[in-house]
Order: sequence, then C-alpha cells, then structure tokens
Amino acid sequence: METQKSMAMNQACLQTVPRVFSRTVEKNREKTALRYKKLGLWHDVSFDRFYDQVKKAGCALISMGFEKGDTACIIGDNAVEWVVADLGIQCVGGVSVGIYATNAWEQVAYVVTHSDAKFLFVENEEQLDKWLNFREQTPSLRQVIVWDTRGLTRFSDPMVTTFDDLLAKGAEFHRKHPDRFARKRDQVTSDDTAVIIYTSGTTGPPKGAMLSHGNVTWMADAVAAVNQVYDTDQVLSFLPLCHIFERLFTVFIQIRYAYTVNFVEKPDTVMQNMMEVSPTVGYAVPRIWEKYYSNVMIKMADADWFKRAVFRSALKIGERRADCVMHFKPVSFGLQCLFWLANLAVFRKLKERLGFERIRVAYSGAAPISRDVLRFFQSIGMNLIEGYGQTEGTGVTTLSPEGRVKFGTVGQALPGTDIKIAEDGEILVKSPGVFKGYYKGEDATSLTIRDGWLLTGDVGELDAEGFLKITDRKKDIIVTAGGKNITPQYIENKLKASVYINDAVVIGDRRKYLTCLIMIDEDNVAKYAQDHKIQFSTYRDLTKSREVVDLIDKEVKAVNQTLARVENIRKFTILPKRLYEEDGEVTPTMKIKRKIVHETFKEFIEAMY
Repeated sequence: METQKSMAMNQACLQTVPRVFSRTVEKNREKTALRYKKLGLWHDVSFDRFYDQVKKAGCALISMGFEKGDTACIIGDNAVEWVVADLGIQCVGGVSVGIYATNAWEQVAYVVTHSDAKFLFVENEEQLDKWLNFREQTPSLRQVIVWDTRGLTRFSDPMVTTFDDLLAKGAEFHRKHPDRFARKRDQVTSDDTAVIIYTSGTTGPPKGAMLSHGNVTWMADAVAAVNQVYDTDQVLSFLPLCHIFERLFTVFIQIRYAYTVNFVEKPDTVMQNMMEVSPTVGYAVPRIWEKYYSNVMIKMADADWFKRAVFRSALKIGERRADCVMHFKPVSFGLQCLFWLANLAVFRKLKERLGFERIRVAYSGAAPISRDVLRFFQSIGMNLIEGYGQTEGTGVTTLSPEGRVKFGTVGQALPGTDIKIAEDGEILVKSPGVFKGYYKGEDATSLTIRDGWLLTGDVGELDAEGFLKITDRKKDIIVTAGGKNITPQYIENKLKASVYINDAVVIGDRRKYLTCLIMIDEDNVAKYAQDHKIQFSTYRDLTKSREVVDLIDKEVKAVNQTLARVENIRKFTILPKRLYEEDGEVTPTMKIKRKIVHETFKEFIEAMY
C-alpha cells in the first residue's frame, strides 16, 4: 500500500513545470532557448544558461524566506527576465502571478494585495513608480526586484534590489546549499497551483484563476497532439505574458518541446521584429490579424491598376481554393495549378513582406475573429486557425488540426476534453485543463464549476463531426422588443471586417430595432480623408466629418445586405473618442467592456432611439 502511494506521488511530481523544464534542459543544453534584441543585435540564450538563471532566481527567493505556496507578482513587457522570474517562482513551489504592464497603479495594487504577494518583480522605473503609490497598502510584500535600472542609478530603498543582485544572491546561496533547489523542485506536485491568471474583468473586478501544474503541463501536450510542435520552431513573443494565450507558447509549451522564443524589442516594433524573425508558428488576438488584413487591403488600393488587377485575380483563386479546403471539398488539379501560380506571383512576396513566409500554422484566440479576415489569410496560403477557450480552461478547449479547418467553427475538442451543450445553449467543458477555482472566490467558483463541468458563459452548437460553433456570450444575447433573439457578436464581426471599422458594439436589448456604436480605424480613415481632401485636425473632427459618416454608412449598408431584416443596423453613431484601457473601456487584450461602454455613451445610445 505504501509502495503504491509512493509511486502515485512520484507520478504526480513528473507532471509539474520544474520536472518538465529540467528534463528538456538535460536533452537540449546547448540549444538556443530564448533570443532578445538589444542595441540592434539579436542575442541568444541557451537552455543551459536559461536554467541556470532560473535556478539562481529560485535560490534567491528561498534565501529570502519564500515558502511553497507563496505568491510573487511580475509586471513588465515580455523579456527574458520575465520568464526567468516566472519559472524561478514555480520551480521552488511558489505561485507566479502576472500583471498587465499597461495597468494603472490602482489595478496593480489590487492584484498584489488580493494575491497576497510576498515579492514583486518590476521591469523599470515606470513600473516601480506604480508600487511607490501603494507601498503602504502591502505590508506582506518583502522585496521589489527591478530588471531594467535605467533612470534609477541614484535611487536607493531597502525594499528594492536589482535583478542582477538577486541572481548573485541566488548563486551564493546555491554554492552554500547545493541540494536545496532540487529538493524544493521535487516537492512540487501536479495538484499544486503553478500560476494565478487574473481575468480581464469585463464584468467587474478581476478574478484570479488558479491553474495547477497538472493543468498547464497537460495543456502543452494537448495542443501539440492536435498540431505537431517541433524543436526547430521559432515563435515571436509579444502578447502580454500574464495572459494565458501568450504564457502557453512562451513558457509552458516551449519548456516541453524546446523550440526558440524570440522576444520583441518593444511593443511597437512587432511588425519589424516579425519580418526579422520570420516565425514558423504564429499567434495573435483578432485585433492584430485584422490590422494586418486592413493594411494589406489599403496598400493594394493605392497600387497601380496592373498590380490591383493581378492581386484581385490571385485573391479570387485563393478564395476558391480556401472555400474548398474549409468545407472539406476536393481541390481540383486545375485549381491547385492556378493557386501555385498565384502564390508564385503574389502571395509568396506578400507573406515575405509581412514576415509570414515560414509560418506553418498560425492561431487566433482570446476573442472571436471575423470570418472575412480568417478567409483572407487562408486564401493567401497561410494556415490561420481559430481556437476557442478561456483562462478557466487553461486557454484552449477546441482547435483545428492542420488541413482540417472548418469554416464558421472553432475546431474540435482537444484530446481528453468533453464538450456538451446545456439546454439553454451554454457550452460546458470537462477536461484535465479545467482550473482549480478562483483565488479567494469560493462563491464565484461554485457558479463556474458544477459537477466537474466548467460553465463557459458562451452559447454555441456542436455539429455531427464535433466541430464547435460559437454563437455569442450568453449575457450579450439581445432580445428585441418583438421577442427576437439576436447574437450581436456575429453582426459585429461582419462590421469589423471593414478596413474602416476598428470595433463595433451592437445595441438593441428590449428595443424596437438595432443600433450600433462604431469605432473607426483611425489610420485607414485618416488616409481616406487625405486622399479625398477632407479637412480635419483632430480625431474628433474626423469622426464628425460628413464624408466619413457617409463612408461608414456605405460599410454598414453593405453588411446589412448580408443579414436578415431583423438583424439590420438601422442607425449608428461614430464615437468621437478612442477607447482606452486606462479609461476602463477595453481590456488589455482589446476586448470591449460592454457595460462600461453602454454607461459611458448612454446619451449617444438614447439619441439613436
């Protein structure tokens, strides 16, 4: 009996982040794990050096009294230091908590205090200043560690140390206690909490979803079981690391499959770094893919008549092929030949200029993507796949395998995942990826997990082959005054396919007809105004221009023609301001907070009725 218990314990320990990481390092010591750009040059970090830094960070935390189950927070843009801190925390049995770098100090204070953090890793002076605003509110915080000390050479505080000093402290501790790190590492089990991911808070204060070591290690293998991951792969890390989407590819899948992660130089150099790295696996939120799409379409509209004609012809061929592939219909030999020519003449060069020429598979996640945008990338020969999931399910629930992307769906359930549709249409999920619960949120947990099933809050349908179609968020479905059920997300995605519309919020609950708040794509609309000699000096001027209103009206009418009459947008208003995360109007992943937007622009909404 004791032997069986011991064997079960050893098996549980194997499915942990530190064990997976250490096994990968043993096999790939000299291989490049991470790359970062500094002063115009790319620098490589081997797996051996990566693990050494993680070990030093973990040892330093142990030396300062960090115990198993303690939490530590990290705030900053994607960097080697972010990941070293993250894994250092997890490898000694701690719980790692990421914070969005764009959060205001009040939001940072909430996460640090709510998570009971003992340590706080910050990127630079800007992030350190946030802590200085709330330091008196966090008596349990023992140390703040800064990794970019520019502007802080004269700053001195007993609570603050540098990342380099932390690693030096860890090296000294390891020299004196060479077995302590391994002992702590081996005490971690698959049921222990690895990370707390704070949700973006679209309906209230952020909730901390606890993901176990078993959750995240299982998910790494589940994703790879659908689409093969190779140790020769290259990815570009630029989405917020505190979001589960980026964390999967930069940390959890990478430490299992030993590919190379390239960190962007700065958040605003993504497109440049994309061309330099030319990753083999791509991933981004829909807003990024939509921006690439609109940039291509606008530039082609500016090209001479010959290039426009060639591009349109090639795109029609690509669309015909994509429609066959995404409906599982055979592609004729003649169409294959035409597509090969279109790729040679147009698509190959286009993908090179975007940095997409080596992409084997690309993922869109975290929010629904427009069908037109998805179809465009499939048409140019880029295998863009829409996945579905939520933080509470460790990020991924459904995914399409390469070559089996079904139009209008988000793929099939991952291996080991069960999906069922409740009587009211809600999607329910059961899998080894379902989270442990919300930190300090037993009531919220009981409303989210029932009988082992995760209540996603999304409404959807499963077809005969098990492909999932997402209809909308359960709470967002509109019931008109006439009793008709409308899914606003479907209409909004059609509107966002326009190169001139950045986002849209459909209104109409208990109303006689649908209306819409529209956020214009500033770059593309400004270019349209310049090309048509429309005078403006501010963003507000642009949104109030009669010509711009007429432009958006044409786009709305074009969408209305593809919708049922009851789904038509009868009136719209262009918002006179940009939506900002700092104003609480959008999340860090650019999802609109509907409740806030409804309240903020209440007068505009009422005026349309």
